[in-house]
Amino acid sequence: MDQKVWHRRSVQPFAVWLKGFTDEELDFITAYGEELRQDKATIEDRGRQDVHDKVRVTRTAWIDHNPQTAWIYDKLYRIAYHLNQKIYRLDLTGLSEQLQYTLYEAEEGGHYDWHVDQSTVTPMPRKLSLSLQLSDPADYEGCALEIHAANSIEAAPKERGTVIVFPSYVLHRVSPILSGKRK
Repeated sequence: MDQKVWHRRSVQPFAVWLKGFTDEELDFITAYGEELRQDKATIEDRGRQDVHDKVRVTRTAWIDHNPQTAWIYDKLYRIAYHLNQKIYRLDLTGLSEQLQYTLYEAEEGGHYDWHVDQSTVTPMPRKLSLSLQLSDPADYEGCALEIHAANSIEAAPKERGTVIVFPSYVLHRVSPILSGKRK
């Protein structure tokens, strides 16, 4: 955590850690994610995982916690822990789920409609959601992470390497991508 750059405006429903990862680290994560098997994303519907293109069009892959990826988990946990201590003060025990590598493509009509990050099929409740911006914002148009809280909708910053943290029960979406690819 040598770059302690974060902010939160009083009306902003999320916390931001700027430059959380270096370009080299982001390149590694992207290359690693591109080597994984990517499937059409599903959403939970009455305890089952199903594809619902009206709600979500993305491809996802799962980054296992292993010796090659442990540093990613560690770094994300340290950022989330720090922001949680400063802002949310939730009782956290660690990252309880695999990291999701997600790809939104304009050709496919990529988007993820309004939702919360809660599940009935995972054993541990998710308290904080994290999003790491892997793509350069010049690589795509649209595809904004938008968070709805306190009667306002705020778009998260798109700078590459930024980590966005917000309570998992907060309503959010990824708006339709208009051109390019977002990772």
